[in-house]
Amino acid sequence: MERQGRTERLATVLGKDGAIGFHPAVPSMEELETMGMYRMETRTFGFFESFPAGAIDKLTSYVAQFRKIIDPSTGAYKGLGGFKSMGSIFPGQGWDWEVFWNITAFFSIMLAFMNLLPIPALDGGHVVFTIYEIISGRKPSDKFLEYAQIVGMVILLALLLFANANDIIGWGSGR
Repeated sequence: MERQGRTERLATVLGKDGAIGFHPAVPSMEELETMGMYRMETRTFGFFESFPAGAIDKLTSYVAQFRKIIDPSTGAYKGLGGFKSMGSIFPGQGWDWEVFWNITAFFSIMLAFMNLLPIPALDGGHVVFTIYEIISGRKPSDKFLEYAQIVGMVILLALLLFANANDIIGWGSGR
């Protein structure tokens, strides 16, 4: 190899297949922190304090992700997945309780968040109708609520079909 006009020899180790392997130098945590790319922080919580602290951080992250999915300019909707994507989250080798409970918590928090969306067939939709009733002083008609439930179910089924079709087609994933 030639550097600054002089030839240098580099000792390399060949693999069994005769290939030379290189990997990028990974900066240490201290270097990442110095560059402002990573910040290590230790926070201590009691047993009951840990539940809202973890859930609020996760929920805030999920809301930000959901906003990106809704915004067509980001293209994040192409990464939306269905049952196949949910199944692929679990590791293929061995059983790991920590991974299992982390995934279970992830699904629980995501389902709770999704249930609060203001779609008529979900709890968030019922909250919207209740708030309307509180503000206006009158209940929406039963026929209106029935049609709203039907529209809500159609929206949910369309989302379900879209997410699972995304898994099959692989839209945006290079498959």
